[in-house]
Amino acid sequence: MPASVTVARAALTRLMEPSDLAGLALIRVVGPERAVCIAKGEERAGTETEHKVATLLEEAGALRSWLGLESSISRWAPRINDLAPERDLAVIRRLGGGLLIPEDDDWPVALSDLGLAEPIALWCRSRCRVLPGLNRCVAVVGSRDNTSYGASVTGQISQGLAQRGITVVSGGAYGIDAHAHSGALAGGNTGNLPTIAVMAGGVDRYYPAGNEELLRTIAQEGSMIAEVPPGTNPTRYRFLQRNRLIAALCSVTVVVEARWRSGALNTAHHADSLSRQVAAVPGSVFSANSAGCHRLLREGSAVCVTDAAEVAELAGVSGDHLASEPAGPAATHDGLNVEDLLLMDALPARQGSPPEKLSSVAGLGIASVLAGLGRLELMGLAERIDGNWRLRRGTK
Repeated sequence: MPASVTVARAALTRLMEPSDLAGLALIRVVGPERAVCIAKGEERAGTETEHKVATLLEEAGALRSWLGLESSISRWAPRINDLAPERDLAVIRRLGGGLLIPEDDDWPVALSDLGLAEPIALWCRSRCRVLPGLNRCVAVVGSRDNTSYGASVTGQISQGLAQRGITVVSGGAYGIDAHAHSGALAGGNTGNLPTIAVMAGGVDRYYPAGNEELLRTIAQEGSMIAEVPPGTNPTRYRFLQRNRLIAALCSVTVVVEARWRSGALNTAHHADSLSRQVAAVPGSVFSANSAGCHRLLREGSAVCVTDAAEVAELAGVSGDHLASEPAGPAATHDGLNVEDLLLMDALPARQGSPPEKLSSVAGLGIASVLAGLGRLELMGLAERIDGNWRLRRGTK
């Protein structure tokens, strides 16, 4: 592939926002090199080009909001002075990565299912250039404010998938995303990429900062990818747009925990619109963190899953050679049943709480609470102080 095409697409990723349909249509019509010239005002598009762009936008259902190429060009104009594609390419090379473009043989063909919203290019920071195919990738997504139950289920599912040679794809964020990546990394080296983090900002930035160590490990052992160039800040719009990439790269999207209105549901809806399989993990009917999962299940848009084997079955991958119990370092909540996990989430970290209140918070009967408290106390996870209960100090 001529270097000029790579340079042109690098420039376009800085000039245009993800899913800028007018820009993407222009690239489809005239190619990336001419698109750069037209966007910069160095060349006129002409009536025929304008008509072809309009036709593509009409087919994508986006013509009504389009005001013509001149309007789009004026929108791109403020970014022209910031264009330095050779610099951006040098930065990604210094990071040990590169730019993947649709003209490359290694381009993930699954992204073509996005139609006009297929990304201009992918900036990759990875231990290998080739991304796994559709049937070897599963998305695991969910809430940022996960519960212990959500963390445990996510870790076990992601680890089990990685052990089956399936790449776990998520968004690099706090909560379920982080547990998905960590679980996959704990799955051991099967010769495949254990996990891919699809970022809303440049791959040179470890965002969020609290996940820096995890993201460094992903860059070394897995892959960080983004459709925006190095140095780009994440924004709410870019977070929502990257969700379509997570869905498109994977044959199955698993939602572990999600509130009624959650970004994870946005990813699930993208997957559904692309005719990908959507799965959801059930939780307590009293937990707001599982309301979105239950909504997907009730509406019939998701299949109920509870472990890695069920997810792998949806992806069409066999794991008969694996032990039934996942290997790897044990977490505090490994081995707890669902009721004990719900009870552990209800326990305060400092001031104690009486069993009656724990019963209300956890959504469990008082007998189940008392039995569970006894089990957690024996395991060193809970302690009783003056008739009230709390997490034992040092328990996470």
